[in-house]
Amino acid sequence: MPMEQREIEQLILAAIPDAQIELVDTAGDNDHWSAKVVSKQFRGKSRVQQHQMVNKAFGDKLGTVLHALALSTAIPDCTLDQSGLNFGSITIETSNYKRN
Repeated sequence: MPMEQREIEQLILAAIPDAQIELVDTAGDNDHWSAKVVSKQFRGKSRVQQHQMVNKAFGDKLGTVLHALALSTAIPDCTLDQSGLNFGSITIETSNYKRN
């Protein structure tokens, strides 16, 4: 039985209350999802630990009721350093851009 978007959001929010969640039904069947989860609770944790926190929210439903979940996680930071803008999991290089 597929899992609806709202149920996925509720499970993640129950485990990670400050989570910002973006979900995409990648196959259009409510059975294959891609999720981006952003939370301050991920600060100081490795990528594996962040994914474990999200996966734990599903308990035994992950791999059964929820067949597939492609997951990315991030910390809601935006800092500027010498290499560019750093958004926690994404770095946008600014050295190749020129101003006209």
